[in-house]
Formats: sequence, structure tokens, C-alpha cells
Amino acid sequence: MIFELFLAELRRSFIQSTRYSAEIIGGIVGTTIIFYGLFLSTRYVAGGGFQFGDRFDSIIIGYVLWTLMIFIQGSISGNLQDEARTGTLEQVFLSPYGASQVFLSRAIASLLINLVINLSILLIIVTITGSNLSFPLILFLPLLTVLLGAYGLSFIMGSLALILKQVQQALSIFQFGLLFLFTAPIESWTGGMKVLGYCMPMAPGAGLLRDVMARGESLDGGRWAIALLNGILYFSLGMLLFRWSEKETKRRGKLGGY
Repeated sequence: MIFELFLAELRRSFIQSTRYSAEIIGGIVGTTIIFYGLFLSTRYVAGGGFQFGDRFDSIIIGYVLWTLMIFIQGSISGNLQDEARTGTLEQVFLSPYGASQVFLSRAIASLLINLVINLSILLIIVTITGSNLSFPLILFLPLLTVLLGAYGLSFIMGSLALILKQVQQALSIFQFGLLFLFTAPIESWTGGMKVLGYCMPMAPGAGLLRDVMARGESLDGGRWAIALLNGILYFSLGMLLFRWSEKETKRRGKLGGY
């Protein structure tokens, strides 16, 4: 039954993507233009002779991960608010699969499309900036830890959307705060700051991606285990909070409210 649900949500995401393809193309073009504008501005401020080294490649990775996180955020809290507006939220929660299963299957189905979109953005940025990023197959392991943390945070924001109904402003502020998590160089921190970096959501996995893709280093097994634990913890926290908010909303009788 779960696989059938996933296939249905995958078909739903594909139909939406093909019918609103102009929005997807606009998102790719707009996201790329914003980064290229920042790139040109930075080069102008730094001067023509300034060499970025692997720092620029690290910034590219952080930016693309951030755009992926924005897509993922919209897949949970955005869907909840859309369902509330259209009056179909109660139908989702009354389904035999359960709301958390429905939204998780929907999020994973849309992830496949979002990965294609973000890969397109990354390839365009690499082409126009002349970046030297590498793409070893091993990068999927740290990417998995980042995705686990991303969906955990997405379910946390979905919990707020379920309780408060309107969280656009909080979501916008939260999204800009995530940019710090993806660009903070925790792999170079020491002492207590390094421990703090390992505790921040998605930051350990983002650091590993910078090492593998920007610096050409091999994957550190110990750090990957920490990043995987980080992702699992935040994903579990997100699911627990979402299920609590579901029960609390039903208890208050506000599931169908807007």
C-alpha cells in the first residue's frame, strides 16, 4: 500500500511539473541569475586579481543546497497551507495511510523532480563561472544525511503550519537562516565550536560535500557517521513533532480551520 501511495504521489508531482513547466523554468533561470549577480558583485569588490580558490566552489555547493532546502520546505508546510486553503486538508488526514505517510510520500516523490532541477542549476552555475567541482559517486552518502535533516526541519515547519495555519513570514526568515548552515565552514572549526557545528542540522553533511566536491578529498567515515546520526536525529524529531501537532490539532477541533 505504501508503494502504491508513493507511485500515486509521483504521478501527481509529474503532472504538476509538466502542466506548470514555465514556473520550473523560471525558478531555474531566476535562481541562476541571482547567484551569477552575486558572483559578479563579489569579483568587482574583490578586484580582478583576487583568487578565490576552493572557497568559491564551497559557496556554490552551499547555495545549491540552500535552493534544494527551499524546495523541500515548500513540500511539507506549503502543501499543508495549500490543502487548508482549498478545504481538502481533512480528506488527507482521513486517508487510510495517515497524514505523515501521505506528506512524506509526497515529499519524496517531489524530491526526484527537485533533484533534477537543482542539478540543472548546479551545472549552469558551474558552466558560467568556470568552477572545478568534482562529482564522485560517493557524494550521495553525505547528500543523504543532508536530505534527512532537511526533511526533519521541513516536518517541524509543517507542524507549525498545522497548528498556526499561517507561517509564511516565519518560513521566510527561517529559510534565510538556513543559508548560514550550508555555508558555515564547520570542517575547519576546532574545540567547542566544532562540537557545536556537528550539532547544527545538515551542517556536518554540507561540510562533507564541500570536502568531496570542492576539495577533491575522500569521504571521512567517522565524520560521515556523525553526519548520518545528525540527519536521523533531526528527521526523527520532525516526525515526532508532526504527529504531536496532528493529535493536538484534532484535539482542538481545528483541523479544517483556516
